[in-house]
Amino acid sequence: MAPKQKTPIAEQDPKERCHNFKEVCLGYTLEEGIAEAKRCLQCKTAPCVKGCPVSIDIPGFIKAVAEGDMPKAAEIMGQYTNLPAVCGRVCPQESQCEGVCTLGKVPGFEPVAIGKLERLVADWKYEHASDAKPQLPKDKKGRVAVIGSGPAGLTVAGDLAKKGYEVVIYEALHAAGGVLMYGIPEFRLPKSIVQKEIQAMKDLGVQVETNVVVGKTLTMQEILAQFDAAYIAVGAGTPHFQGVPGTTLNGVYSASEYLTRINLMHAYEFPGYDTPTKRSKRVVVVGGGNVAMDAARSAKRLGAEEVQVVYRRSLKELPARIEEYHHAVEEGIVFNWLTNPVEYMNDGNGQLCGVKCIRMELGEPDASGRRRPVAVEGSEFVIEADTAIEAIGQGSNKVLLSTFPELSLNKWGYIVADEKTGATSVPGVYAGGDIVTGAATVILAMGAGKDAAVAMDEFITKKRASA
Repeated sequence: MAPKQKTPIAEQDPKERCHNFKEVCLGYTLEEGIAEAKRCLQCKTAPCVKGCPVSIDIPGFIKAVAEGDMPKAAEIMGQYTNLPAVCGRVCPQESQCEGVCTLGKVPGFEPVAIGKLERLVADWKYEHASDAKPQLPKDKKGRVAVIGSGPAGLTVAGDLAKKGYEVVIYEALHAAGGVLMYGIPEFRLPKSIVQKEIQAMKDLGVQVETNVVVGKTLTMQEILAQFDAAYIAVGAGTPHFQGVPGTTLNGVYSASEYLTRINLMHAYEFPGYDTPTKRSKRVVVVGGGNVAMDAARSAKRLGAEEVQVVYRRSLKELPARIEEYHHAVEEGIVFNWLTNPVEYMNDGNGQLCGVKCIRMELGEPDASGRRRPVAVEGSEFVIEADTAIEAIGQGSNKVLLSTFPELSLNKWGYIVADEKTGATSVPGVYAGGDIVTGAATVILAMGAGKDAAVAMDEFITKKRASA
């Protein structure tokens, strides 16, 4: 019978890593990966495949790893995903493939470490990559524009390029990668890894044009005149604020701004880059998702003496990956459960000096199915702070949408798109990722891109056949 526990994986010591931005998890060695792969039962039902939004042949690539055949493992994985090194690091495997693993259902047994094995295979592939360019169809089937270079955009671009399309990605920022570059910290997803995945797209013939803001630099109408179809994957990067008094004080950030300053403007490489990021002493992060964990752990690494997270529910309801929470605790982040800010306090000079909070208790379930937090009257207290970061979610980016009124939006301002194909109210225009679903996971955005690539291929093929 397979060992009960997952093969241990090396990590940076918490006392060291909380002072640097190097990757926390160091990954499996080949020997460790083979040992972990041999834990897989190779069950016929393969619930892990059904639990994966991009339906990777998980038993197939794991079997190849167990046999020490890494080229075969990489080949199998490459048939299903364009971002294996990213997914192996940031996907919530515990609630997807690993969450339904047959071995993990056996009392006393942990599931196979599918995500860590995916990372091993992807990293092996890039380490041993040859200079040989992939074989692609010589005759182009059509031209497709992709707006946004996050996980949904990269996936649809890669899949369509493999099918023989000329694909151009338009990215508003100066570096391609979307949320993978500006939103996820270096210690969780190194920028070099993202760029390797993007280079793999370019090797497929995908063109990437940065500093192009569709809706300003280019209009959707101009794009549709030049391309057979377009895919909108601009994400949901407009930050939400709770709107409590004092939100406009110096020292109050959205997590989006805070992480972008660190990630895209290289604050994590200070003083090599003189990025204008506040050197904080006491930081309060509001929220309980992965973005809140990222902001809190980044603040610690930038030298904050004390970092506290305030979350209006309890640990049981915490939406962040449990791995990220455990890493945060190990790094000295303090958690205040059932707590919510009610005021950001002014030192008299427009600077934040404290966060007034109130205790909460859980009442009846709300629309999300989670128990609704209710304020406890008279329980206010103050946390001394010079920086507060709100990580309570994000909304749709209106730059493109405001210039393309033909596109149907829902009541939250997201694009209405077919759940399976990504088709929108405008023929030839498809959409996916956070601009359709609201803020979600990297792998769900990839799944949307994968489905849309199939639908777009069918649409363009029919369109050209009837022309």
